[in-house]
Amino acid sequence: MVKYERPKNGYGGPPPVCYIPEMTSKLKDVMTRAESWPEEAQDELAEIAREIETALQGGAYHPSSEELAGIERGLEDARQGRFATAAEIEAVFAKHRP
Repeated sequence: MVKYERPKNGYGGPPPVCYIPEMTSKLKDVMTRAESWPEEAQDELAEIAREIETALQGGAYHPSSEELAGIERGLEDARQGRFATAAEIEAVFAKHRP
């Protein structure tokens, strides 16, 4: 891992974005293409990368407010006994199988 040292000019911002030599060619390719993506897609990629980094560092995952709302909806559905039937589940799998 590359160690970042603050420049002597006192610049207080975040470390500059750079590609480190340890980055795989696949990741470099995706990062280059991502520069042309819409901002929302870039933000999503950044969030996924943060999740991976947290997992690699052994940290706890903290779901977003949207994820927490989805979890709560699922729990409420379970409390109400609303479950998919076996036929509904099979239909979803059949739709997405190659």
